[in-house]
Amino acid sequence: MPDLTDLRNLAAQIHHRLLAAYGVPTWRPHYEPVDELVLTFLSQNTSDVNSGRAFQALRARYPTWKAVLAAPLDELVETIRSGGMARQKAPRIQAALQRILAERDAFGIDFLADLPVDEAMRWLTSFDGIGHKTASIVLLFCFNKPAFPVDTHVGRVTRRLGLAGPTDSEEKIKGIWEALVPAEWFYALHLNLISHGRRVCSARAPKCGGCPLNDICRYESKGLR
Repeated sequence: MPDLTDLRNLAAQIHHRLLAAYGVPTWRPHYEPVDELVLTFLSQNTSDVNSGRAFQALRARYPTWKAVLAAPLDELVETIRSGGMARQKAPRIQAALQRILAERDAFGIDFLADLPVDEAMRWLTSFDGIGHKTASIVLLFCFNKPAFPVDTHVGRVTRRLGLAGPTDSEEKIKGIWEALVPAEWFYALHLNLISHGRRVCSARAPKCGGCPLNDICRYESKGLR
């Protein structure tokens, strides 16, 4: 098993090769924090296209978060149906908004910017339906805090590269990346791993022959591609 120095060197190679392949994304807030939180609810177990469509439908029908909170549940379910699992997501969104309003006296979570990452993670993951991936997305994308989100693409690429075991959870993989690379790499590396998973290291028929990581990858089936 490689020692920590070897693993960090491998992680650095991965990062720099992906930068060369996909570019250097500059951090910018993607959405307002509560918007991002609601969008992450909608993004669970569906594609970006479907979750984006559901979010746009939500914002078009309800101009304020107060209106979302006051909406009849069945109406809200129908509004976000394109995102899938609407019966589960709608009440979770309303419950989250209700709690934020009760605790903060407003629909805002900017206070997370002033909290240590561990405290902010604990607060976010205390909501029903918010796991480590969702919380990390909010913290990284909205506040540029050192939290590394691991989605399906990131998890798959990491396991194939050999930085994680084949059955390691996404939460464990999050901890692996956070231990191996500096925080200032998190944003670019997260986005580039996703790009790589979509364009090259796909779940089915990965394009191993043209992969910029081929010679340092431990994917057992790569020689068959």
